Amino acid sequence: MRHSVVLKALALAAASAVGSWAVAAEATPTNTPRPAALDFDMQTLDGKDVNLAERYAGRVVLLVNVASKCGFTPQYAALEALNEKYAKQGLAVVGVPCNQFRDQEPGTAEEIAAFCRKNYGVEFDMLAKVEVNGPGACPLYKRLTATVTTPQPAGPITWNFEKFLLSRKGEVVARFAPSVAPDSPVIVSAIEQQLAEPEPKPSP
Repeated sequence: MRHSVVLKALALAAASAVGSWAVAAEATPTNTPRPAALDFDMQTLDGKDVNLAERYAGRVVLLVNVASKCGFTPQYAALEALNEKYAKQGLAVVGVPCNQFRDQEPGTAEEIAAFCRKNYGVEFDMLAKVEVNGPGACPLYKRLTATVTTPQPAGPITWNFEKFLLSRKGEVVARFAPSVAPDSPVIVSAIEQQLAEPEPKPSP
């Protein structure tokens, strides 16, 4: 009899423990906060390591996958004009060379840099050449292409010169098709709207 009572007590205690764990597990958030869209380590075009979230902290970022032999390549001029006009207000234009679209960016880092300087006077930041689609896509673009955006939806990069606009908080706020020129009213308006936002205060 005594043995039966002890067994029952142990069973109740075990059930209670399992029930308590189940409640605790259910209460624990399953979606841990994702880092800012730019929280990735990459390399600059000249081979230096850079953490994008640190480099562009508090800045509005226009991120563009670029190529030197594309019909949209002249957009470099408008991108540099945006850089010259808005950099002091907090805009960072960032070019990301990619050779995935009909091999339109075949050059070395040195050749890409020379082409951009000679033909378009590019002074804005350029990152090292990466893949932006498929299994070999760099982590940054895996994150960007999975993000729901407007007016361009989430999904693979469609071509060279697709544009992502990020807020001062590092959040993706818009995505624009390659055919939308950098100096188009819709992009300029979106940039100015983000620049008008105050810089986020650093965490204590």
